[in-house]
Amino acid sequence: MSAISQKLANKKKQGLYRTRRVLSSPQQPMVCVDDVDYLAFCSNDYLGLANHPRVVAAFKRAADLYGVGSGASHLVLGHSKVHHQLEEALAEKVGRDRALLFSSGYMANVGVINALVGAGDTVFEDKLNHASLLDGGLISKAKFQRYLHNDTESLHRKLIDGEGKVAESNTLVVTDSVFSMDGDVAPLTDLSAICRQQDAMLMVDDAHGFGVMGEKGAGALNANGLTQDDVPVLMATLGKALGTAGAFVAGSDELIEYLIQEARTYIYTTALPPAVAAATLESLQILVDESWRQDKLQQLIKRFRLGAQSLGLNLMASSTAIQPVLVGGPDKALAMSQKLQDQGLLVTAIRPPTVPKGTARLRVTLSANHSEENIDQLLDGFSCL
Repeated sequence: MSAISQKLANKKKQGLYRTRRVLSSPQQPMVCVDDVDYLAFCSNDYLGLANHPRVVAAFKRAADLYGVGSGASHLVLGHSKVHHQLEEALAEKVGRDRALLFSSGYMANVGVINALVGAGDTVFEDKLNHASLLDGGLISKAKFQRYLHNDTESLHRKLIDGEGKVAESNTLVVTDSVFSMDGDVAPLTDLSAICRQQDAMLMVDDAHGFGVMGEKGAGALNANGLTQDDVPVLMATLGKALGTAGAFVAGSDELIEYLIQEARTYIYTTALPPAVAAATLESLQILVDESWRQDKLQQLIKRFRLGAQSLGLNLMASSTAIQPVLVGGPDKALAMSQKLQDQGLLVTAIRPPTVPKGTARLRVTLSANHSEENIDQLLDGFSCL
């Protein structure tokens, strides 16, 4: 048996083997997966915009105008007028000088971290940060340290050396706003205060907060009253609440100009299709026109949590659209997910290494497109486990 075959066999034995499903319908509550219809609770389409008629129409209009592909990187010939309009709209939405588009959240995080720190610098990251943030820190050649999850005292101790001074002159602190597997929210105000006190730059990944938190979906920083001065580097994705694809980084004029010069994952990759940018512009307008979507999502979250608690489910401490039900072992999580699937319900089992060993879970994600009846159907499914 080859080394690769052995590793695959071990994953299967440990209950950690991953498989793909084939989706043949749009992102919506009822989906067709592997030719079977299911009620799905495993999409990050929090506001139900991925198949919104206005977003789809905007995409089609832009495809007629610009074609399908952008053809080149932003710095060669791929930066279209609609890309530029989207960057300006995103900057205005989050209250920052400028924004810069990236082709994915992973590329944004790796590119930004590696542009801001390197050999001789230090990067501190929350222990439960998204993999893209952790990978960005690990490959940056900076001294990489992880602090205890949402523990500001742990970060403070690591930031200061024995004499009470910042350990390195160039220091970056990185955190998710909403943690993708736990659904809890970082103590952003306290983190900002510590970073300002210790002269460290703070970067926040608002992938799961942008669009659903803050005034008209302006994000977690807006919800906490934090400005560009409080959090110099903001990253957020467009493929979750906004229902499209890609990501952006927002900050000062100087930061964005620097990233254009230094972020390799921006410089050396093809720009997003212009039609995606146009669709995202429409999503931003829908955040304003249909603000009821954020309100409805919050109502559904409350309904699910109340029902889950009455069933005695081991819910994690989340007030967001990410509602993990803690299970423990990977085999048990897989078995519960399969039993729900047998009832026509799709809920993903999340296992190590995505989450720490012993904390496998069913990751329920809710959308404004779900109905109260959908939530009750899910709760009925859990009651049968």
